Amino acid sequence: MNNTFSDNQQIGVVSSFSELVNTHFQGAMNAICWYRSLDGDFKEIVSQLQLKENVTEVSIDDLLALQLSEKGDQARQTIVRDLQVLTDLGALPSLNLLKCYERDEELDFISTDVYSYHVDRSPVGTNTFLCTYHGAASDIIPNDQVEQKILIPEIREKLKELHDGPEEEFEDFLKEYFFDLHYQPKPNAEPVNLGQGHLWRLAVDHPTQKVLPCVHKAPVENDGEYRLLLIC
Repeated sequence: MNNTFSDNQQIGVVSSFSELVNTHFQGAMNAICWYRSLDGDFKEIVSQLQLKENVTEVSIDDLLALQLSEKGDQARQTIVRDLQVLTDLGALPSLNLLKCYERDEELDFISTDVYSYHVDRSPVGTNTFLCTYHGAASDIIPNDQVEQKILIPEIREKLKELHDGPEEEFEDFLKEYFFDLHYQPKPNAEPVNLGQGHLWRLAVDHPTQKVLPCVHKAPVENDGEYRLLLIC
């Protein structure tokens, strides 16, 4: 398969939804891509949807209510199909029309919003699925090219000052406020952009996971352009 991901050790590339959900993560591979080139006009869908909040959830009924061209309808059918196969799998997919996410500007020395490289954590065995149909796409980065922010000495010292409690409770404090989920790229790190139209499955941090969780981040949005993103 000729694509930009096939020779990347972090990424497994498959050609069907069945392969996407049944391929096991192993070794350095903690991201699997159903690589596909989608037909249809996704921009037409975005232009007709109403942004109610910076992140607006779009239902299947919202999609079905749109008056679309043939190309727009092709795009709609793809999205509905993706939502349905993930729902049938037992996942809870959400389709979001996105202007921007909320920024974390409370602390000037560490960011814990989705624009910072981070991993997802779950108490149960699950995965993160995502697909960008329109707009800027997320990035992932190999685990050996990042450093956990809480292990960077100057950040750790400031977090200890912020904690201002017993030493034995410090690690719990880091988890409680999700500081431990965030990472900083090392010099010369090489992130991979996930691109448009591909459906991705990313490893999350949970007790039964046999590989490291996938480090990823939301993109800075393109000026004047909304994103259309499936995520669960």
